[in-house]
Amino acid sequence: MANSPLSVIKFRIIFITCWLVIMADHAMLLHFFDLPWDVAIYDALISNILLLLSCMLVMTVLRYYLPRGQQYINVFALCLLLTIVWLILSKWLLKLFLGYQDGYTELLRNSLSIRFSMAFLLLGFITMVSILWYSQLEQKEQDERKKDAEKLARDAELFKLRQQLQPHFLFNSLNSINALIGSRPAEARKMVQQLSDFLRGTIKKEETQWVTLQEELQYLQLYLDIEKVRFGNRLATEIEIDEATTQLKLPALLLQPIVENAIKFGLYDTIGETVIKIYATKDENNLEIKVLNPFDPETSSPKQGTGFGLKSVQRRLYLLFARNDLVTTEAKENIFITIVRIPQKI
Repeated sequence: MANSPLSVIKFRIIFITCWLVIMADHAMLLHFFDLPWDVAIYDALISNILLLLSCMLVMTVLRYYLPRGQQYINVFALCLLLTIVWLILSKWLLKLFLGYQDGYTELLRNSLSIRFSMAFLLLGFITMVSILWYSQLEQKEQDERKKDAEKLARDAELFKLRQQLQPHFLFNSLNSINALIGSRPAEARKMVQQLSDFLRGTIKKEETQWVTLQEELQYLQLYLDIEKVRFGNRLATEIEIDEATTQLKLPALLLQPIVENAIKFGLYDTIGETVIKIYATKDENNLEIKVLNPFDPETSSPKQGTGFGLKSVQRRLYLLFARNDLVTTEAKENIFITIVRIPQKI
């Protein structure tokens, strides 16, 4: 149920002021035609109070019934009917209370057409204002509902993206644990513990959409520890973080799929030690993160195969910022570079 325009204090003050002005003009006009002030004032009060009640009735009807399309003819008919009822009722009351005044009955009869026209115009104006008010209010409510629905859909998709990443990483880790159980049971137990800590952190961060870069790197380190158990001495990392970026915000769990993508291209298609480099700097109002990994141009196609991880990151950032330019990749010689920019909320 929409709020009436009269619920707004400013509108109520303007409405009452305008009505007082109309009553005053009505009384002065009648006095101009030689009616005594008391008769003119009574006429203005009776006529305009009845008209005020008619206008408020229209506003109340439109509060519950807002016309659509051809239904506007019903509103026109309502205004016409109320004007006729107002004219009949006001004529009867004016004759009842003021008919004793010499010449008043004749003046009343001669002014009926003018009274009808003015009342109909005023009722029509109030009706138009009310329709505009309730239509705008309804549109605002629809926009809010649409915005809420879009937010729910966006949050659901973000949650789905994050849930898809966990099984993908979990299956790889379980396969690695299975391979280590027979040959290196101590490392397998260590990896189980690290995996447990990693997943526990994932559950805790589900409730937080944004974290600082420092917190994200602590979580990322758990992931890297697991991967180092899987790949041994073949995997090394270098992390260089500008001091000014440690407290900058980014969506939780954003870096893990990017680094996983770097490890995939850095280790699966190369031999020997692979160094994954991570740099974080502040560029104007953006947190800029670069992840570098080597690749073999003869066996890898990084420009075409960015994988699910980078696509999920790009989709998450699009849902949050409505921008498709926040994740970029490039290949220079045998180095694949992923660049992520996260706008900071001011």
